[in-house]
Amino acid sequence: MIEVNNISKTYYTDKVPVYALQGVSLSIQAGEFVAIMGPSGSGKSTLLHILGFLDRPDDGSYKIFDTEVSRLDDTELATLRNRLVGFVFQQFHLLRRVSAIENTELPLLYAGKQGMRQKAYEKLEAVGLAERQKHRPNELSGGEQQRVAIARALVNEPMILFADEPTGNLDTKSEEEIMQILRKLNDEGKTIIMVTHEREVAEQAKRIITMRDGKIQNDTCRDGSIPQGAAHDALSIADIASQKHSSLGRMEFMQHCYQSFQAIFSNKARSFLSILGILFGVGAVIAMMALGEGAKSSMEQRLKSLGSNLLSISGGHSRMHGASTGAGAVTRFTFEDIDAIKGLAPYVKRASGSCRGSAQVVYENENWSTSIEGAGYDYAGMRATVPEIGRWFTKEEIIRRDKVAVIGITVLNKIFGEKNPIGKEIKINRINFKVIGIAPEKGSGGWRDQDDVVYIPLTTAMYRVLGKDYIDQIYVEVSDISLMDDAKEEIGNIIKKRHRLYRNDDSFEIRDMSEIQQMLSSTTQTMSLLLGCIAAISLLVGGIGIMNIMLVSVTERTREIGLRKAIGARRADILSQFLIESVVMTFSGGLMGIVLGAGAAFVMAAAFGWATKVSLFSIVLSTTFSIAVGIGFGLWPARKAAQLNPIEALRYE
Repeated sequence: MIEVNNISKTYYTDKVPVYALQGVSLSIQAGEFVAIMGPSGSGKSTLLHILGFLDRPDDGSYKIFDTEVSRLDDTELATLRNRLVGFVFQQFHLLRRVSAIENTELPLLYAGKQGMRQKAYEKLEAVGLAERQKHRPNELSGGEQQRVAIARALVNEPMILFADEPTGNLDTKSEEEIMQILRKLNDEGKTIIMVTHEREVAEQAKRIITMRDGKIQNDTCRDGSIPQGAAHDALSIADIASQKHSSLGRMEFMQHCYQSFQAIFSNKARSFLSILGILFGVGAVIAMMALGEGAKSSMEQRLKSLGSNLLSISGGHSRMHGASTGAGAVTRFTFEDIDAIKGLAPYVKRASGSCRGSAQVVYENENWSTSIEGAGYDYAGMRATVPEIGRWFTKEEIIRRDKVAVIGITVLNKIFGEKNPIGKEIKINRINFKVIGIAPEKGSGGWRDQDDVVYIPLTTAMYRVLGKDYIDQIYVEVSDISLMDDAKEEIGNIIKKRHRLYRNDDSFEIRDMSEIQQMLSSTTQTMSLLLGCIAAISLLVGGIGIMNIMLVSVTERTREIGLRKAIGARRADILSQFLIESVVMTFSGGLMGIVLGAGAAFVMAAAFGWATKVSLFSIVLSTTFSIAVGIGFGLWPARKAAQLNPIEALRYE
């Protein structure tokens, strides 16, 4: 079964070589019960670890079933540890946070076998611990813990059982119980290789190998011959290794998730503090993006009031002796100017005039000082002012200079309160007007409340209320945005021609409202991005906290990692378990952060009146990012855990 020829192993402690094995050669037949004895430092444990695929020799040959072990990679060695051999350690190496039956079924997890719980129960029953299956290691005596370790070593039906000082930490009674179990297993055909420093324990084996200073001094059998154990067919190590799939199965993945949750809940306070970083990070991202989206939505709503493809033409001003003569003092527009601009096909789609002023509005015993805006028929469609309740002025009403009004939301609230204003009479500068509509809400634009306004027909405003014989401003809707520059040039030419303006001065001004829209949209997007980036930084800080905790966890659980590798865990198994643990913490923090962020957005809207909007995109982005943080910041600790040497991990203090 086992053939070792001239193997050597050297360790270096502070650059000082320690020759653990020096030219050791031996062979072991199937069914033997071998005890390896020797004082501390004789190399007996090192030999056991090499025979059990936990370590590799520096020189020499180690064959098992005629297969050279040195040619096998780490994954194949892990599979052999899982399928071919079982380990019983002096320190028991039981996972402290799980029960006896869960400790026993651990090798089955890495074997990917079904019916794990039933098989583990059968092995516990075989070592007399069926009634203690739900107890954790700290609730078991030393002898009971060692019996759990034996059950764990046997659960995969290994051909070889390695025992490293199995009675070293036990009392006399427990020692006898453990040795009785080992003798029974050997009688059933198991090959047992045991390391011990006690003569009375070694004498219960059928063969005793004595070592000193890394060499075999004596190799004898109690009856003077090598016993023939149970017959075994020669096995192909490659066939055994191929039984382990290279990728994780669904059952293994679910078990890794389960064990990750166990690890997280075993350190609740520390895990929660780690999650807090992600929680606040995701909450900040959600809240800041909600604030940005709310500002964007509010800005879009306000931009609608500017209209699309719109040009604004206003009269300029001249200067006399360094003093301005006032806006419109040079160029004063007329209805003929509007008609002339409307005739600029194919550039102009429609045009409308406007004039402004202020007035006192009175209804019954309520009064309010507000803005008055005279507007033409097309103004409502161009400036997104078509009333949602009531109607706009008709062309006939404008021509007749009728006294009708469309009021803004602010005016409605100030003088009507909860009353329906449609059809009611109000006084504007002591002139009775009939309310025919309520303008849609536009919000504030800079310092000006765009809803604090009363719209009346342009002719009525000019000749009955404001006393003007000219138009303050002309709005022009261009047919297509691509014609904007050409339209501005044509409009400028026709105004100069009609008003005999021969110099390029500031006697009138044409503003492109689409440019204002683009500027405001760009500013809003920039602010949203800035807020999101600032919040993302806090999420990255939370990720660094997760990585730090995972590194601490790897250090604390080094022995556990060594144990898992000793019973067959591959690097991929360890890597996946720690990655899952990291992702679970960040994902949990992400879910709680979404709730926190949505709550913060609601508070900002309710307490400060800020516009907020929690979008599905921000939730998906934050959740995805939190998972990415778990993978990104958990990868290094997980790789560090996966690359640990099983022997060095088991010896870690």
